[in-house]
Formats: sequence, C-alpha cells, structure tokens
Amino acid sequence: MQPQNYANHRQVVPLFHMVLLPILALTFIGSVVNLYESWGDHQRIYSASLILVLAFCSILMSFFCRIFALKAQDRAIRAEENLRHFAITGKLLDPSLHIQQIIALRFAPDAEFPALASKAAEGKMAPDAVKRAVKQWRADTWRV
Repeated sequence: MQPQNYANHRQVVPLFHMVLLPILALTFIGSVVNLYESWGDHQRIYSASLILVLAFCSILMSFFCRIFALKAQDRAIRAEENLRHFAITGKLLDPSLHIQQIIALRFAPDAEFPALASKAAEGKMAPDAVKRAVKQWRADTWRV
C-alpha cells in the first residue's frame, strides 16, 4: 500500500460506491418506469407504487447509514484531536474551530499540529486548505 497523502487520502468503498449505489439507482429508475407503465392499470398500480416507495426508502436508508456512521466517527475524531492538542500544548483546541477543520487537522503530525490548528482558527481556513497546508502527512486509514 502506498503512503497516504493529500492526493490519495479519500477512501472509496468499492462495494458501496461502485456496486450498491448504482444498483439502488437502477432499481429506483426501474420502479419509476414500472409505475409509469402501470398508471392506467388498476391491478398493478398499488404494487408498482409500493415498489417505488421501497426503492426510495432503500436509497434513503443507505445514505443515512453512511451519514450516521460518519457523524459518529467525526465526534470520535474531534475528541481524539482535542486530546492530542491538550497532550501537546496543555490547552484544548480553540472552540472556534469547525468540526470539518478539526477532521482535516488529523492529518497533521504532532510537530505541525498546534501551529496549524492556531492558523486554521485565526484565518478561518477551509478544511481543504488545512489539508493542503500539512507538510508531513500523517495517514488516517481508519476512516469509514
């Protein structure tokens, strides 16, 4: 596995991003077509509309499962980075830092972390700018 850096740090889960999401999209499109073709047929309209609702709910459920897992992980990252900052500096992170900035700061090594955290808080740096400012990348391979 090659070392992680800004260019390759985004994680793609092949079964989720390249299999499940396209299947759900095709299922939803197929259910819309099925409902359209069943519109005049009173025997098929109920099952066609039920299939459409189930396909839509499956899409929502897959996104919510992903979002909820990321939210929980974001909270853990915030706590970890706050503890790391406290261990290095004896102070908690600046409360003006946004959660996305803190998540971006996790890639900074201990030597760069306090200065970059201060710079991000003072300059209101975007999360992407925080990641780009990291000189020695600290890999995070545990992100979902």
